[in-house]
Amino acid sequence: MLEQKEIDYERTVLVGVINKDQNELKVKEYLDELEFLTYTAGGEVYKRFVQKVDLPNPKTYIGSGKMNDVEAYVEEHQIGCVIFDDELSPAQQRNIEKQLKCKILDRTHLILDIFSQRAQTSYARTQVELAQYEYLLPRLTGLWTHLERQKGGIGMRGPGETEIETDRRIVRDRITLLKKKLLKIDRQMETQRGNRGALVRVALVGYTNVGKSTLMNVVSKSDVFAENKLFATLDTTVRKVVIGNLPFLLSDTVGFIRKLPTQLVESFKSTLDEVREADLLLHVVDISHPQFEEHIASVNKILGEIGSGDKKTIMVFNKIDQFTHETIDDDDLITERTEEHFTLDEWRKTWMRKVGDRALFISALNKDNLDEFRKRVYDEVRDIHVTRFPYNNFLYPEHLDEY
Repeated sequence: MLEQKEIDYERTVLVGVINKDQNELKVKEYLDELEFLTYTAGGEVYKRFVQKVDLPNPKTYIGSGKMNDVEAYVEEHQIGCVIFDDELSPAQQRNIEKQLKCKILDRTHLILDIFSQRAQTSYARTQVELAQYEYLLPRLTGLWTHLERQKGGIGMRGPGETEIETDRRIVRDRITLLKKKLLKIDRQMETQRGNRGALVRVALVGYTNVGKSTLMNVVSKSDVFAENKLFATLDTTVRKVVIGNLPFLLSDTVGFIRKLPTQLVESFKSTLDEVREADLLLHVVDISHPQFEEHIASVNKILGEIGSGDKKTIMVFNKIDQFTHETIDDDDLITERTEEHFTLDEWRKTWMRKVGDRALFISALNKDNLDEFRKRVYDEVRDIHVTRFPYNNFLYPEHLDEY
């Protein structure tokens, strides 16, 4: 008989700041997302600390009074890890560790940790390792304080490196080696993509945890790993899909997130080549999420950064089965009606009607409106295919009843 295994979640505390760039509402959204990231990484959030500051403290990020509050809470509740919502400088991280005497992470480090857990293939592991080393390099002094002093005494007075310099050189050498390894893998991946022939390529893009892998499984009848956690998919999966009588390639890519670390964008550029080389993008959006409009903006920003902002895109609003809206009582004359009160039909009549000709509203989990989805994808893929191969037009007549 198998014993029931209990997951031992690490006790954590979150810290965020309100400033001119992010108001109280936005900070709450960011911390909600940070809590989901923490849960994905294996932590349980006990408390959140938020401070209003114009500029972050250069020494400890938050003010000394708030830092004392955090210190008292950490000591009283035996907290093992404090996570900051923004990236900390090496000096800030070192100073905070000295005062709180526990593990200190920032948003970037947390995302890198999740990526290292999720990386399955050698390719993904190499990409994550490169990002981790590039993040680690300026923080070596904070991690190994015993290496800060140069050794002295008999036989140690000659020219040479301090231990920290030796460590930095080792890390730099490792970064160079990983970059060479990635270049080699990139060439192999490029050859693989070239060997796929002239099939039309369609890529699923979107924020993390919007249901891309679930949609991939439904459309391609495959078994791609899908889970209600952030960054469940890290390795790009490509499947051949046939709708009607028309074959094309569908790829499931890594999800995007707000404040995505630059190290990850750089090291995952080759994974994002699937997006760059796609003929059609299916931008999947979780319409049940209160901040889905911000998610769309974040994804569009990253698509622009990798040179794919002007590609032909179909907006696919997923999870309509989980969509809910706020209601106002008939006798309530005070509450002002906002976007939170929009029904699904009302959303359809807004800017969504104009996005990419017309947006699609589906539920990949419950398979709602999938016939409309398949027909739209078929039409778009067929247009691309016929443009590329005009002489193949007669091979793919309209098959409206075969979706």
